[in-house]
Amino acid sequence: MSKQQTEIGKLKEGRYVVVDDEPCKILSISTSKPGKHGAAKSRIDVVGIFDGMKRSIVQPVSAKTYVPIVERKSAQVISIAGNTVQFMDVKDYEMFDLDVTDAQLGSIEAGAEIPYIASLGKRKLDI
Repeated sequence: MSKQQTEIGKLKEGRYVVVDDEPCKILSISTSKPGKHGAAKSRIDVVGIFDGMKRSIVQPVSAKTYVPIVERKSAQVISIAGNTVQFMDVKDYEMFDLDVTDAQLGSIEAGAEIPYIASLGKRKLDI
């Protein structure tokens, strides 16, 4: 399992949180004061690491949420076929394929080591 549980009140800007089963980077956090009959609430604006969608959540400060384990790794380019590139992780020798954009394809060549981000079973190039 590549996520941990924590309280909403302990989250910081620039860190990560899981929203709708998607690892997201926290853009901003605003916290309201507690009311007469309620607890303080936090509004958290996030953007998805892999899909780029903006989301926001509003929850009490004491509520629990999940924080993903985001790993930055390196992989060697094995082969290029159109926009699909085959990689091999340099630490555990795991093979995987990623679809890349035309802009990313220009900076990729066979045999080169490329950094990538992995979290919750998803991968994305870090270039």
